[in-house]
Formats: sequence, C-alpha cells, structure tokens
Amino acid sequence: MNFKFSNEQEVFLSKVRELTKEYVAPIAAEIDREASFPINSIKALGENGIMGIPFEKKYGGLEMDNLTYAAAVEELSKACASTGVIMSAHTSLCCWPIATYGTEEQKTKYLTPLVSGEKLGAFGWTESEAGTKTTAVKEGDKYIINGKKVLITNSHEADIFIIFAKTNPETGSLSAFIVEKGTKGFAIGEAEDKMGVRGSSTAELFFDNCIIPEENLLGNLSGGFKIAMATLNGGRIGVAAQSVGIAQGALDAAINYVKNRMQLGKPISHHQNTQFVIADLQTKIDAARLMTYRAANMKDLGEDYGYMASMAKLFASEIAMEVTTKAVQLFGGNGYSKKFPVERMMRDAKVTEIYEGTSEIQKVIIASHMGIK
Repeated sequence: MNFKFSNEQEVFLSKVRELTKEYVAPIAAEIDREASFPINSIKALGENGIMGIPFEKKYGGLEMDNLTYAAAVEELSKACASTGVIMSAHTSLCCWPIATYGTEEQKTKYLTPLVSGEKLGAFGWTESEAGTKTTAVKEGDKYIINGKKVLITNSHEADIFIIFAKTNPETGSLSAFIVEKGTKGFAIGEAEDKMGVRGSSTAELFFDNCIIPEENLLGNLSGGFKIAMATLNGGRIGVAAQSVGIAQGALDAAINYVKNRMQLGKPISHHQNTQFVIADLQTKIDAARLMTYRAANMKDLGEDYGYMASMAKLFASEIAMEVTTKAVQLFGGNGYSKKFPVERMMRDAKVTEIYEGTSEIQKVIIASHMGIK
C-alpha cells in the first residue's frame, strides 16, 4: 500500500491548492457570515475539472482515482468546509450513482454536464422519520412521486437530484430516480439556518404528484436501497476527507497563532504544554488521513470498503471536533472571536459527526462487519 502521490497527482493537487488560495479561502468567512453559496468558487472548480475528478474522460471527467479525489476534498476543506462538502456531495452522492448505475443515455444526458461543473448535483435520501415514506407510483410510462425529503445538501443550487422512493408498498422496496430541478410538482423549501457549513444550502424537498418519465429510473426497479447504501459508503470517504481538511486547517491556523502570540516576551509556542497539545493533534490528524486514504484506496482496488469508510468517517469526524475545539483553546479569548477562523471551523466540524450517518450509525456498521449483531 503506497500513498505517495505520483507526479501527475502532485501537479493536480498543487492546482487545487492554488485555486483554493485564489477563490476559496478569501471568501470563506464571508459565505459563512452571510450563508451565501460560493458561485464563483464552484464555477472555477468546474472549469478546472475538480467537479468530476474520478469519472471517465468520455464524460468530461479527469479519470483520476478516489485517493486523488479524497486529497482534493481535504485541500478545499482546509480553507472552507462549505466548499468541500458542496464538491463532495456533488461528486460522491450524485455523479457517482449515475456513473455506476446509469444507462448510457442517462450518463450522456446527466453525468456529462455534472462532471463539467455546468450543473450541480444533490442526493435526496433523508426523511424526518426512520425509513422512507416517499412513494413513486407507475402510471403508464411515467412515475408519480409524492413525499418529502429533509436536510438535503446543495438543495437550492442543485440542478439534478437522486431521489429514493418506495415503489412496492407490499414489500417496502425502494427505487432510485433522477429528478431535474424545475420538474412540475417538485419544490424546494427554505434554506436551513445552520450552525456550520453555512455556505452550503440545506433544505427540504417536496414532491406533490411530481411526474417523471420512466427512463429516469436509475438502476433496477426495487434496487434503490442497494444504490443508496453503496453511494453512502463512498460519500463517507468524502466526509472523512472533509474532516481531515477541517482539522488540518484549524491546526495550521493555531500553529501560526502560537508562533506569533507573545506572552511575557516570548511566543506561547515556547511553552512545552503548547508543544504537547500540537504534537498530539497532528498525530491524530495523520492517523485520520491514513484511514481515509486507505478507504479510498480500497475503493479504487474494487475491494469491500464500506466498513473502512465508516471507520475513517467515525475517527476523522471525531478528531475534527477535538482538533477544532482545542485550536479555539490555543487561541484563548481570540478563538471565540469571528476575527479568527477557528471558531468557524469548530462549528463546521460538528456536522461531520452527523451527516451521511451519525457516529453511532458508523459504530453499528463497524460492529456488524466484525460479526457482532
């Protein structure tokens, strides 16, 4: 197992860092404060292939591996967790299921503009109660969708949605559908006023006799649960990478601060206690990064990576919360001020323990893999 990046990967990640410095970092505080979507940042990422890293070139992708994709999410998230999750949800949760389960016609029609960044994608899975109450009833050559989804990332800006609905009331089996923004009977609710990742819109989706053509069925009829679980496994690699990025960004900011914050004539970085805290946190971040890279590598190799993705997400998200909290502490009173980035990073980190399966759900998945049920 070799996680040393090739020259091609290094060149690409260097470009990601440059774009992050030019387009992402300068507006991170602003989009958090105003809860505004980073339109220009996402446009720049799309123009440089970053919205379609792991997909085939014939659809406009870069055809690079999932390890490179994870590293790119990390780089973006060091500066702005909102931008990181916008790109990650688009790639892992919308583009990937179309690329994996879609027909050639669906890939040409939907994947191509998604991969180029011309359009943005979203994933409609979560509902207010456990399970899925949203239904899709076949009538002739169409499906009629009724129901509601909640807390959907990229909701207001997305053009293409992967939606899961119950297609067999007797068995409760689910199917996946591609739904376009603007479809009659499909509406998007008000954006949630969130604690963190405020530059990424999150809202409810409403389906009131929403009519879609049968050719928008994704994968096999009643195959939706399999598609959802496989998609979420990949999405958890993205969340783990986002968590690593948030943690590293916060620690980098803290290191810069303690080197320059003077107390009694010397930087507080000279205190051994400060050094111990930073050493512990960097060690944990590197461990989380290696777990994330391992999960991405397993996916690239075609191995069963679901449990490893859960382990990476569980560990990396909890480390992100720990690192950002301690980074605020290292800043002292300044850490509580919006003049410095670490309070934003701490707020951003919290959701990584929640979305795409809470930490508790990840533990259930890991235990199940170990034969404990």
